[in-house]
Amino acid sequence: MNLDASDRKLITLLQANARASTAELARKLGVARTTVVARLARLEASGAIVGYTVRLGLQQAERAVQAFVGISVEPKAGREVVKRLTRLPELRQLASVSGAFDYMAVLQAESTVRLDDLLDEIGEIEGVLRTNSSVVLAMRVDRVA
Repeated sequence: MNLDASDRKLITLLQANARASTAELARKLGVARTTVVARLARLEASGAIVGYTVRLGLQQAERAVQAFVGISVEPKAGREVVKRLTRLPELRQLASVSGAFDYMAVLQAESTVRLDDLLDEIGEIEGVLRTNSSVVLAMRVDRVA
């Protein structure tokens, strides 16, 4: 789907505050509320918007431990490994990648002890050959909504 300037601005407003009312969005875009409702419906139906989320405040996020985990899997095991990883509530993102690993996961746990348990759980998934973890010390730029 091709997004026009109004679609991009609407998405930007929602990324800043996904709870903004359609009336507030319409006011900021300078369009009718029904126009915003129609655009949102179109963006959702096309898959341009696939959901709305909550971002934790800095104080809450600082209490968590985040790690990037490279995961190598056996050939033909990827689909089952992804299914198992998806069940982990601490999994924030999972991407297929090129290079030394097959997947790159972003985990966020409440403590280093829980992160250690998660890494053990991932390593025990049938089909996982190896993992390599990097714990995030400080997030310098975060543009992920």
